[in-house]
Amino acid sequence: MFARIEINKQDRKVDLNKPIDISIPLRATADNPNAFGLGRPRFEPFRAGDFVGSVQRGGPVNCEDLFINAHGNGTHTECVGHIARERITINQSLKQFVFLALLITVTPQENSQGDKVITADMLNEVLGAAAPPALIVRTLPNDDSKCSRQWSGNNPPYFAAAALGMLRERGVEHLLTDLPSVDREQDEGALAGHHAWWNYPADPRMSSTITEMIYVADGVADGEYLLNIQIAALETDASPSKPVLYALID
Repeated sequence: MFARIEINKQDRKVDLNKPIDISIPLRATADNPNAFGLGRPRFEPFRAGDFVGSVQRGGPVNCEDLFINAHGNGTHTECVGHIARERITINQSLKQFVFLALLITVTPQENSQGDKVITADMLNEVLGAAAPPALIVRTLPNDDSKCSRQWSGNNPPYFAAAALGMLRERGVEHLLTDLPSVDREQDEGALAGHHAWWNYPADPRMSSTITEMIYVADGVADGEYLLNIQIAALETDASPSKPVLYALID
C-alpha cells in the first residue's frame, strides 16, 4: 500500500507496506533494557478471590497487571511535564502524531572529563542547513545490544545542553535518540539539556517531545522518513511509545 502526501509543497510517495519499527519492546524479563536503577517491568496475572487472569494457570482469560516505569524500561516519549513544576502530561502535549523526520548518525566524542558527548558543532556539521520537524539521532557504535543493555551506573553518552538549545533554535520539535537520556546520568539534578530543549521555565515548548531508548538498526539508511509516534493515552509526563518510520519515495 502506498500513499501520496505533500511535504514542503512537494508531492512525495510513502511506502506503507514496509514500516520500520525503531522501538524497543517492554519485556518482563532480565534482558529488558534498563536505566537509572529502575526495576524491570513486571507483568502479573490479576487475582481476585478464586479468579486468576492466566489461562495457563486455570483462568478463563489472560488479564495481567502491568508494572512499568516509562523513563527507564524501554522506548518512551516524554513532554515538558518531565521537568515542570506544573502537572503537564504527554497525552495533553502530543496532539500530532505524523512528522517529516531526518535520521542522522553521530559518534559521541570524549570530553575533558572523560564523558562521551554529542555537541552542537557535531550536529551542525551533519545537519548543514536542515531543520526537520523531527530529528532521529543514532549513535555509534551501534548494535542490537542496545535492546537489552543495562545502562545504570555506566555513565552513558549524552547531549551537551548547547546542542539541544541549538536544535530548539532551529525549530526542531521532536527529538529521538537511542540513549537512555539526553542528559548526563549523574548531574546533581540539573537536567540542563532537558531545560535547554523545552526552554523551561522561560517559555516552555508545550508540544515538543523527547523520545529516548530507541534502536535504529544499521540497515536503515540516514535520510528523510515519515515518522509516526505512537503513545498510550496516559495522563502522566511520559508514555511507553512505538515510533515507526516509513520510507519516502520521490
